[in-house]
Amino acid sequence: MQSIFVDTGGWYAAIVRKDHDHKTAKKFLLKNKLPLITSDYVMDETVTLLQSRVGYDYAVKFLDVLETSQQVQLIYLNPSHIEKTIDLFRNRADKGWSFTDCSSFVLMREYQIKTAFAFDGHFQQAGFQITP
Repeated sequence: MQSIFVDTGGWYAAIVRKDHDHKTAKKFLLKNKLPLITSDYVMDETVTLLQSRVGYDYAVKFLDVLETSQQVQLIYLNPSHIEKTIDLFRNRADKGWSFTDCSSFVLMREYQIKTAFAFDGHFQQAGFQITP
C-alpha cells in the first residue's frame, strides 16, 4: 500500500499555528487517507525543534500524537540504515542535506515511499515528490 513519509517540517507546520505553512499542513492532514510513516530520527528532531521554539507542552503533545495515532507508523533506524545514512551524508556534501534528511531518504528508498509531507526542497533534490 502506498504511504507518505512525514518530515520534521511537515510535523512542525501542522502543530505550530504561527508557522506560515500551518493552514496548508492542517488541510493536507485532514484530507489525507494514506498511512503516514516517520522515523525515530525525525521524531527526535521534531521534539527538539518544538521544545526549543514553542515549548515543552508542544513537544509532549506531538509525542502523544505519535503514540496514539492509528495512521502513523514510527520506524526505528537499525545499524544498516545508519551505515547507509553515514555513506549518503558523506557523499552528498554538495546538497546541504542534514543527517536526518539522509536517514529519511534511506528509509524512503528501502520502504519504496515516493512522497514526503515536507516543505523544503531536499526531498525533491533526492528524487522524491513532496506534498502538499
